[in-house]
Amino acid sequence: MRPPRVLTVAGSDSGGGAGIQADLKTMLALGTHGMSVVTAVTAQNSLGVQGAWPLPVEVVRAQYRSVVDDIGVDAVKTGMLASAELVETVAELIAGTAAPVVVDPVGVSKHGDSLLAASALTSVRATLLPLATVATPNLDEVAQLTGVRVESEGQLREAAAAVLAYGPRWVVVKGGHLAGDAVDLLTDGDEEYWLRSPRRDNRHTHGTGCTLASAIAAHLARGRTVPQAVRAAKEYVTGALAAGFALGEGIGPVDHGWTFRDR
Repeated sequence: MRPPRVLTVAGSDSGGGAGIQADLKTMLALGTHGMSVVTAVTAQNSLGVQGAWPLPVEVVRAQYRSVVDDIGVDAVKTGMLASAELVETVAELIAGTAAPVVVDPVGVSKHGDSLLAASALTSVRATLLPLATVATPNLDEVAQLTGVRVESEGQLREAAAAVLAYGPRWVVVKGGHLAGDAVDLLTDGDEEYWLRSPRRDNRHTHGTGCTLASAIAAHLARGRTVPQAVRAAKEYVTGALAAGFALGEGIGPVDHGWTFRDR
């Protein structure tokens, strides 16, 4: 029997901690077959992003069609899309694909480097978020998209409502930048799930957002409901964060293979 098929549409991280590299590692760790559409190439390491080059729209479209038309997909995850033109192209492609979609609206890297043109924000709001089964913004991305700035756990509901207004079925507002426990809010506007984990004393957290979104997609591809998928993804990321390791001179990655070593 073949494993569930998960497609990541995202940028490449040459350092291997985030982007499609993190996505594919996560998908393998969670028992799915990962496939990729590369949207941009970055020169990136533990110290930051030294350069980023979006790929031509026709290259992105050709990759997507090659995978979907022959192999098929059980879930799609989007990450770094860089430009308005790429956002709109990917949204058009996803709209014609019958599979759950996890949208990670990547705007800023772990080091504060911009990964999304300001002109693309309108396209993310208007064309991509309405297609999302689950959107997974962090607090910086919530502020970029909605103008809502979260400084306390009590404001997570307001942030979630602001994102849901753009049309995703569910949103996970990631509160990892707040003080205290790592708390995320999953909601569709009616149901609410507060997901908490102890904050780890480990600065090696590169790739956390990509990893969470990919883990959600992997669990959706395996047939889990959104609340089940997000809860399981949170558990996987918590373990990966605890096992994060030093790499280079800056912020190291989470450990995508911790489940293998844990056995």
